[in-house]
Amino acid sequence: MKIPIINSKRQYETIAQKAEAAVLDVMRSGSYILGVNNKEFEKEICKFLDVKHAVTLNSGTDALHLALRALDIGEGDEVISTAFTFVATSESIGIVGAKPVFVDIDPDTFNIDAAKIEAAITPKTKAIIPVHLYGQPCDMDTIIDIAKRHNLFVIEDACQAIGAEYKGKKVGTIGDIGCFSFYPTKNLGTMGDGGLLTTNSQYIKDRVVALRNHGGAIRYHHDEIGVNSRLDEIQAAILRVKLPYIDSWNKARREHAAYYNELFSKCDLIETPKELDNTYCVYHQYTVKIPNRDEVHQMLSDKGIGAMIYYPIPLHLQKVHAKYNFKEGMLPITEKNTKLVLSLPMFAEITKEEQKEVARTLIECVKEANSTVAV
Repeated sequence: MKIPIINSKRQYETIAQKAEAAVLDVMRSGSYILGVNNKEFEKEICKFLDVKHAVTLNSGTDALHLALRALDIGEGDEVISTAFTFVATSESIGIVGAKPVFVDIDPDTFNIDAAKIEAAITPKTKAIIPVHLYGQPCDMDTIIDIAKRHNLFVIEDACQAIGAEYKGKKVGTIGDIGCFSFYPTKNLGTMGDGGLLTTNSQYIKDRVVALRNHGGAIRYHHDEIGVNSRLDEIQAAILRVKLPYIDSWNKARREHAAYYNELFSKCDLIETPKELDNTYCVYHQYTVKIPNRDEVHQMLSDKGIGAMIYYPIPLHLQKVHAKYNFKEGMLPITEKNTKLVLSLPMFAEITKEEQKEVARTLIECVKEANSTVAV
């Protein structure tokens, strides 16, 4: 049985009629850029997240980039974040000319270890970007407390965490700015690229609206260097169709995660994900830790199980950041975990039979790859 890491076609089948009608309406309307679907989706997502303002954008990467721009962070500044995430997080810092400062992770959640942030703060530090990795909320109380005491901005990278909650509040609404991605594989994904920036600040919202459209709030009046980061109207229409389903899809992911936990409960070599107290993880990925990860990963691939490694090389050891002379060993917990993590098939429509097959195959492969260790 072949089981992919994600099966987008199954989700499409549940919304096909509505999505196709919505796309056809856009095509017939003649309004393809920043039309009614963008405006209505911004209103609807504000209500869903309980936040004052939302700005649709071309991608989650642009959301991070324009968040930094809106806060006037640039050359000579430092931004604290995690090296255990997708490159877009640190890439956005580099785009504005600032320096990423990486802090090690909590090995249980894979998120930035909030207790280690304060030691990384310097006079050049302007912001913290916590990443709610795999859909797991960060320790936001500690992060917000540190930011307030040091007069720092907090930009939440919630690109993998739409609908996740920290103490009853949706992530992406706790800091100064929240950034979301609607890449097709996300929990709420469109059928192309898409992103969103959220904030409770009218100033930040107005600034980002201008920045996304070539730096001007009024047509042909350009106040600063901006970008072209408008969300396509067709993609906005698809997101409007999908948004009412997100709670049920996230609930299904949590149920699947609980079932995986049960299936792996008797295999000591497979360490299952942990959740912080008072959080609601939405399991964008269901990520386990196993020894001999690379060997097991290849064995799973040979057997048709679509497991993935997110992320094999931490950002501080990537060539793109070579100019900073970050050294191997500076983030020991991050570096250790990049060699252990493996994400298993996870999507709202996965069946219990498929999960059983994934679990059976993984346990079999782990036993074979670690045959000298008792399981």
